[in-house]
Amino acid sequence: MKHLNRLPRFTKFSRRFSPSASALALAAIFATGHAVQAAPPPDAPAAKRSPLLAAMQAELERSVKAFSAQTPPAYFIGYTITDSQRANVSGSNGALLNSSEDRSRWLEVAVRTGSYQLDDSHKVGDKEMPNGGPGSPVPVDDDAQVVRRAIWLETDKQYRAAEQAYIKIKTGKEVKVETAEGQAPDFSREKPHTFIGPQVSLDIDRKPWEAKVRAYTASFRDSAAVINSIVTFTAQADNDFQVNSEGTQLQFGQIRYRLELFIQGKAPDGMDLDRYYNFDWVNPSDAPDDKAVYAAEGTMRKELEGLVAAPLNEPSVGPALLTGRAAAVFFHEVFGHRAEGHRQKDASEGQTFAKKVGEPILPSFLTVVDDTTRKKLGSQDLLGYYQFDDEGVPAQSVTLVDHGVLKAFEMSRSPLLGFPTSNGHGRRQLGATPVSRQGNLIVESSKTLTNDQLRAKFIELIKQQGKPYGLLIDDIAGGFTFTGRGQPQAFQVLPLVVYKVYADGRPDQLVRGVDIVGTPLAALTKIVATGDTPEVFNGYCGAESGSVPVSAASPAILTSELEVQKKESSTDRPPILPAPAHDPQAPIAAGKTGGAL
Repeated sequence: MKHLNRLPRFTKFSRRFSPSASALALAAIFATGHAVQAAPPPDAPAAKRSPLLAAMQAELERSVKAFSAQTPPAYFIGYTITDSQRANVSGSNGALLNSSEDRSRWLEVAVRTGSYQLDDSHKVGDKEMPNGGPGSPVPVDDDAQVVRRAIWLETDKQYRAAEQAYIKIKTGKEVKVETAEGQAPDFSREKPHTFIGPQVSLDIDRKPWEAKVRAYTASFRDSAAVINSIVTFTAQADNDFQVNSEGTQLQFGQIRYRLELFIQGKAPDGMDLDRYYNFDWVNPSDAPDDKAVYAAEGTMRKELEGLVAAPLNEPSVGPALLTGRAAAVFFHEVFGHRAEGHRQKDASEGQTFAKKVGEPILPSFLTVVDDTTRKKLGSQDLLGYYQFDDEGVPAQSVTLVDHGVLKAFEMSRSPLLGFPTSNGHGRRQLGATPVSRQGNLIVESSKTLTNDQLRAKFIELIKQQGKPYGLLIDDIAGGFTFTGRGQPQAFQVLPLVVYKVYADGRPDQLVRGVDIVGTPLAALTKIVATGDTPEVFNGYCGAESGSVPVSAASPAILTSELEVQKKESSTDRPPILPAPAHDPQAPIAAGKTGGAL
């Protein structure tokens, strides 16, 4: 099950993780490979090469010589060290919960035995092959001997695991029927790349943010509907260092900042109600000011108070209008996961689009691009931007659907028939094995309407179908989808704010307890028009290779048919007493004063 989540990390959600040539041939690759020198951005300062790269390269050369001579030979070795610096400040209900800063380094070693065509990663049938472990922590000191020692031990561990896996694969492959998709090579040959970019670092004064999270959460206490509030500021600087036996040498860094606002309430029947908003930025000067944050809080409070009093919606099928953020998640779940390359190859996957390249799968006015080179859409930073993926391949813009016709997939270094190379979408969180993942999924339309025109067409559809109302999906928390062959090929999108739009002109009515459900091939063909203004959803997507930052962008979409079901509800009732600050019978606390409790 794949899951897109915009809510804070303390919320619960399901996530499924799975681990992920001859000596002469390897020596030839290592000796003759010509690295492609990637040009830095025009405004990038001259970068100093980290001593980590020299230590990694020295140990790589030693390992290549030794392990390419083993039986079975290691035909590919790659090292990645990620240096992470993180600051975190969180508060709740007017008080500080946490303020901390830490730094760590993580080493990942990839050793592949066999050949590009067949190696230890090959999946036989539906059995998951064992994995020797994705890596280990390393010291933050730039001590070459200490770093090389850690790499030496991890390389030995990974080779032994790859050796055992390859022997089992060679044995098992002879008695298993191979699908056509499974006959593609196990690993792609890629051009080596060299890029030495500047390292990044955090210089965060946490004191102002400590004051801010206290103030931001204290303001939520003005509403009796808010049972709990949490505001979290995070800043993370990651520096990646990669070398591999093909000749790649990379050094690049990235900083991300995020402010998350989260409040919880309860309906009279016990249903949990959440409102959430996040700000994402990469330049310190783009941090939201207090005015913007308090404006978002005001909207959140008003919507939560409305949801507490809103009626439950009954399951229904009919026309629906999804605003841009909701539409973006809709495409991420319904289309995006099924366009990830490895899902076309794995026999245990549903392979929804595996045989549909060149065929229409969307209305002809829609084009879908996954562009991980794109930093912004309008003024909005995109979380799915990066320079190189986690397999050392440059980020690229990939047209997945061109005017309704499926053209390509998001590819890692696991090839498909007809798609022999990566397009820079091999991704993972630290401690997991890269697979093909979404980055910046952007939906473009040639059949756009203004907001007024779109609403008018929406009401026209409701009347044509003889329905009393349609649903306007205005904001969402995230969603999840099933792609495995043994599971129903279904998706679920989790709205937070939904309105009934009546055909007879009555005012829109806020409702609660709505989950969007459906199957992909049917749902994608029901889109009849789009708005003219794209909106961005930034979040974190969990799947086989862990949780990775992603963006999805789409204009509003009008669909002729969308099915909704009742949301799962808690049996816990709201608190018996109101919050002390909203209870006229509560005694006034003695001691320190200066605001509502």
